[in-house]
Amino acid sequence: MTAAVRKAARTLQRDYGELANLQVSQKAPGDYVTIADQKVDKILREELAKVRPGYAFLTEETGVVAGTDPDHRFIIDPIDGTMNFMHAVPFFAITVALERKGELVAALTYNPITDEMYSAEKGGGAFLNNKRIRVAQRRDIHDTLVSYEVPHRGGKDLPLSRAEISVLQARVVGIRGTGSAALSLAYVAAGRFDAMVCRNIKPWDMAAGILLVREAGGFVADPDGEKNPMETGNILATNADLLPHFKDALSKAREQ
Repeated sequence: MTAAVRKAARTLQRDYGELANLQVSQKAPGDYVTIADQKVDKILREELAKVRPGYAFLTEETGVVAGTDPDHRFIIDPIDGTMNFMHAVPFFAITVALERKGELVAALTYNPITDEMYSAEKGGGAFLNNKRIRVAQRRDIHDTLVSYEVPHRGGKDLPLSRAEISVLQARVVGIRGTGSAALSLAYVAAGRFDAMVCRNIKPWDMAAGILLVREAGGFVADPDGEKNPMETGNILATNADLLPHFKDALSKAREQ
């Protein structure tokens, strides 16, 4: 997985210096895809299929690709944070997770501009460039720095998101919108953010980040209940002490 990601990243590093020449199309209001997304997707699938033939794929650009192995699936977002990439904001990532019988077992999230590689294997811990990382240990919500991904134009739940931001602003030190759910989850795993909240995202946006946070000692939940974030598209990631406090704050926003 690491070799495939690094090979795919080279095309992004080249394209990042030639942004004026990017070919861009719009999938939906506020949702864009570049030729770079498609190139990275193709490289990742080709390289991973060489070493793990038969594994299935779920990717943002290709969708479901069936495999002959019923137990394994790669989940890929070739560029999480495409809008940042298009605007030369160096906050985007290639993110890849491996699922075995429905369970996340390996994860990589790589920012090709900062050369930060976040990695995790189930039961083996989480790492940033081979150095062990852990979630922050703050216990008071009033001391926390939070990543909250604001929906783009045409996104769902805009009134709810505004209400949640309003409630959180009264309780936390600061809120950041990064434009990349995958990197925000990696930052929670590394202790840079104390928590991350995002709504209406896809499995490929969060799969690797979920395992990174868990292996760094954190918790991932649906902010509205006990369902699987991979199924609902809504995610809250933080440490065990803060989890109930953030759930309480977000429930207050839903009551408004």
